[in-house]
Amino acid sequence: MFDLAALSSALAVYGRVARVVIAAHDGSSPREVGASMLVWETGQSGTIGGGALEFEAVTKARAWLAAWPLGQAVAPRVERVALGPSLGQCCGGAVTLWTEVFEALPEPVAGVVARGPGTMPLAVKRVLVAARGQGLRPASGLVAGWLVEPVAEAQRQVWIWGAGHVGRALVAVLAPLPGIAITWVDTGPERFPEGVPEGVTPVWAERPEALAGHVPVAAEHLIVTYSHALDLELCHRLLGRGFGWLGLIGSATKWARFRSRLRALGHSGAEIDRITCPIGDVSLGKHPQAIAIGVGLQLLKNKHKSETEIADDRDGKTRRGRSA
Repeated sequence: MFDLAALSSALAVYGRVARVVIAAHDGSSPREVGASMLVWETGQSGTIGGGALEFEAVTKARAWLAAWPLGQAVAPRVERVALGPSLGQCCGGAVTLWTEVFEALPEPVAGVVARGPGTMPLAVKRVLVAARGQGLRPASGLVAGWLVEPVAEAQRQVWIWGAGHVGRALVAVLAPLPGIAITWVDTGPERFPEGVPEGVTPVWAERPEALAGHVPVAAEHLIVTYSHALDLELCHRLLGRGFGWLGLIGSATKWARFRSRLRALGHSGAEIDRITCPIGDVSLGKHPQAIAIGVGLQLLKNKHKSETEIADDRDGKTRRGRSA
């Protein structure tokens, strides 16, 4: 996906950057189609898989940036790289790299950035028509020699309640993941670190529980505040509001007490069972970073489980439609 926000931030600082995308691959590849990185004279952000492939791509992108004066339009460069013969990597595949120089943001059409040589092919026009008329987001990749990429947007809203050690570790682990927008809540601005990562919105309120009635119903939540009383109140209010997933930090003893208190507040056992406690992987230990790694794995598994269910549902509807 095309991360316009990341490109905008890089252009604001460096004025001109190269963007390298895995546009296609045959066989094994360090990253999936659509993986990209931004490169400028003194640094880079993102990754196409690291190792020799990335080192060579960065070196070429910087040389290319240096070779062209500012303001001169440069056509994208498309290069197929056989990982074994060209770079001596054990991967048996080949990747097609699309390298492009930007001095300004491209203008998406219906949430899609499409560009390539010559007149836009009919196949690409059809992709844009489907995006505009039916809201269909295409997969990243080459279409008739043009690179087509949907604009990156947050597909998951994650609310992290608490900016203590565990909350900070969770933000550090989750913020770089694509497709996640994080809202980070605590009782005051002094509770947050000075540098908050991009894509994270800090929110402070004297009574954070009052925000629970206004969160998106499909949002996912991680409750890691300094107060058991606040934790309980957030669980109570979010059970009444609805949520996509809710994880609560705590021991088995804390959860047993919470279950009893939530039942006393009128919630059924089935409703309470929707809360995950403890969070993460208890075998990893209680260090904040260990908790965050376990939680990150939980959320990624939740995403893939949800995508599998959606795919299965689509397949079922297709089969039922054909049998009808």
